Amino acid sequence: MKRPSMSTRFAVAVHTLAFLNDARGEAVRSDTIAESVNTNPVVIRRLLACLARCGLVSTQLGTGGGARLAKSADDITLLEVHEAVEVGPLFETPRASPNSECHIGANILPVLDRFTSRAERALQAELAKVTVAQVSRSIQNRVRRYTPRQRVP
Repeated sequence: MKRPSMSTRFAVAVHTLAFLNDARGEAVRSDTIAESVNTNPVVIRRLLACLARCGLVSTQLGTGGGARLAKSADDITLLEVHEAVEVGPLFETPRASPNSECHIGANILPVLDRFTSRAERALQAELAKVTVAQVSRSIQNRVRRYTPRQRVP
């Protein structure tokens, strides 16, 4: 059975915020960010709208417009980013209810929920410990370590 792929919105949103952090307050157009992410600018604009609704970025239309961080990257946790762009629980339950006449089917969801709830809380706790600034610093460290003569665009 093929496993459904997880959403990439979170990774693209973190990429976007790290890019904006690197811009140091300058407005960045969605097509510029999309080029870095290697996606369509529409994808970036939709994510920016979610991030703006949560107060993580500000956007301005028109000439000289673009997006910038609405607060310091040190004050934006990955948990905030996740909550801004991901909808619903990390672990989904099947659409069809299991057979309640079967002892496994009648009990699987409450038992499984106990374990997946713990896993989700653990993920949230870890994401709350990491900021966009930390991600940006880690990227810059990798750039210096692996491409010492090149500058990141």
